[in-house]
Parts: sequence; C-alpha cells; structure tokens
Amino acid sequence: MAIHNVTVIGAGLMGRGIAHVAALGGYRTTMVDVTDEILQAALANIQSEMEKGVARGKLSAEAKDKALAQLTLETSPEKAAQDADLIIEAVPEDMKIKTDTFTRLDKAAPAHTILASNTSSMSVTEMAAVTGRAPRFLGMHFFNPVHKMKLLEIVSGLETTKETIQIAEQVGKQMGKETVVVSEAPGFITSRINAMIGNEAFYMLQEGVATAEDIDKACKLGLNHPMGPFEMADLVGLDTRLHVLEYLHKTLGEKFRPSPLLVQYVKAGRLGRKTGRGVHDYTQKKS
Repeated sequence: MAIHNVTVIGAGLMGRGIAHVAALGGYRTTMVDVTDEILQAALANIQSEMEKGVARGKLSAEAKDKALAQLTLETSPEKAAQDADLIIEAVPEDMKIKTDTFTRLDKAAPAHTILASNTSSMSVTEMAAVTGRAPRFLGMHFFNPVHKMKLLEIVSGLETTKETIQIAEQVGKQMGKETVVVSEAPGFITSRINAMIGNEAFYMLQEGVATAEDIDKACKLGLNHPMGPFEMADLVGLDTRLHVLEYLHKTLGEKFRPSPLLVQYVKAGRLGRKTGRGVHDYTQKKS
C-alpha cells in the first residue's frame, strides 16, 4: 500500500513538527487542531523553521515552497480523515484523550487508513482496541524538535501486522528518519531510559547533591549528552515528563516513582520553556 495523504491530529509542538517533515517528505499533509488561530500559528512556525533551513543551506528554496504547498489546515478531524492514508495523532499524553480521538477517527477514516499514535510511553494495543483496525494501528514516536531529530521509534501493538510496520518504516525513511522497531512495552526504548535519567536528576537536586546547572553540565561534558537532564525536561515540559513517569510507575513499579520535587514544580506551574520557567528560568533567555 502506498501512502500519499497524511493527516496529523494536533498542531502543538510535536504535531506541527510531524506535519513539517511529512510535507518535506512529499506527502500531501493535513494538519488538524481546534481553531484556525492555533493552526495559523503552527503554520507560521513551520514556515519560519523552513526559512531558517534555507538560510543555513540545509534546504533549497524550491523544496521549501513545494513542502508548504503540500500543507493544508483543517479544524474537523472527521473531515481530515476522509482522504487520509495515514493518520498520526499528536494530542496530549492522556489515554482518555487519545482513545476518544481514535474512536472518532476510526469511524471517519476509510477502511485502508493506518492509524498511528505519537505517544512516548503509552499502550498502542490499548488505543487500537477502541478501533476496528488493530492490524493497521501502531505507534510512531517522533522526537523534539522533529525536523532535526533523526530517530523514529516504530511501536508494534499486539495485532499490528508486519505490512503496517514496513509501511511506517518507509514513511519514516521518506521523512528523513532512521527507524527502530519496538515490541510494545511501557516507555518503549527511549522514554523508559530518559525518564529514569531525568527522574534521578530530580532526586539528586532534591537531596542537594549538586545544583541544576552542574548536574546538566556534568551530563553534557562527562557523558556526552547533547542536553542536560533538566534542559531536556524543560524543553519537553515538566507536566509531560510527570505524566510519563506516573504511567511508568503504574506499569513498571517503584523504580519509576516520580520525584516529589518534580511533582512540586508541576503544581507550581513551572512547566519549562513553554511557561518561561521550569528548573531553569527562561524569562531572561532566548528560547
């Protein structure tokens, strides 16, 4: 089965990034969110990032114009689903929101359409169960920022077919990604490891082992991580990190119990870059 039309549900940080690489990959791409205002802001961000790529010589002006011409905006998920070959969900990391979304999409999409979730940790099998197309359902976990990060985790649910996995691998390749295939397990590969590192960093900060700045510096210079654990958490969002840890704690046990300090930061509304302050303060820094 060939993929021509890709629909992305959600125009937030991840959704607009997925739409960006889908359009650059040559797919007719529809980006969906609840208001025109959100969609126009997402489109402006995509255009800005592509223009930066042109300025740096990483993208031709012709490729940019062609990709932008492939993008359309839509506020109705059902309408956007009607012509889709592949639908990628990028809504908040909440199982009820995701299953409600997929219930609606399953009813609206053609029988051949593949459904995919961009979840970073949750059960693909559980999501697939609310649809009538579990063999054509999988996880496609992209990484932020999507247009720069090379990895795509492809997650197989209990009933996902090999053909569906192969199609997703081809789509990922066309989007410029390297892929790994994961049999479903809480947190997959990267989220499970990253959540453990980030949570341990919060425990260290809570215990006064070192400052946040020095913990970040040590991981970057001593472990060759491109970002420190707190810089990463602030970029992803502390609320998102907490949701992942809560799910991993529930499914994998005590070693993933969220640090009380992380919980406290989220309760205080210090969610990271998106609110201007997380572990670090961004009110005086450029994003």
